[in-house]
Amino acid sequence: MEDVTAVLQDWNRGDREALERLMPAVAGELRRIARLHLRRERRGHTLQPTALVNEAYLRMVNVAQVRWRDRTHFFAFASRLMRRILVDHARAHGAAKRGGGWRVTSVEEGGRTPRDFDLVALDHALEELALLDERQARLVELRFFAGLTIDETAETLGVATATVSRDWATARAWLYRRLKAS
Repeated sequence: MEDVTAVLQDWNRGDREALERLMPAVAGELRRIARLHLRRERRGHTLQPTALVNEAYLRMVNVAQVRWRDRTHFFAFASRLMRRILVDHARAHGAAKRGGGWRVTSVEEGGRTPRDFDLVALDHALEELALLDERQARLVELRFFAGLTIDETAETLGVATATVSRDWATARAWLYRRLKAS
């Protein structure tokens, strides 16, 4: 298995062959992230993990202005793209059903009971949260959608783990209130 960060740095330098080496090195982790995203979707979702990975990968390789810092940055970016793809898919599905929502399931930390919520509503709430606190919105994306640990999130954001824990609790409470109100 090739070092993902080294391959990404080669890609940053314009090495087009790096792209050919990248996919085998990241495919397993991208599928894990896709399964994590899709696990929260309603049963019978039409996208499969491989299709979600392929769509995200195609969008990533066409983004020239991203300067990859390391593997964590790459996977966080991929997770964000997957969320965008699923939100776009949900909007199209909802429009096709004339306003129908796209429900996702979230399992509370600690294994408590699952909750259903509308993915489009969550996306709107995250956009609102980003206006109030960009770091908290990024933290939610990294923890909830990418499945990063507190330590991995702290490293990605460049903050202390205590800050991530505090912001995570605050962001979850804000989102809960926001989604409950909608």
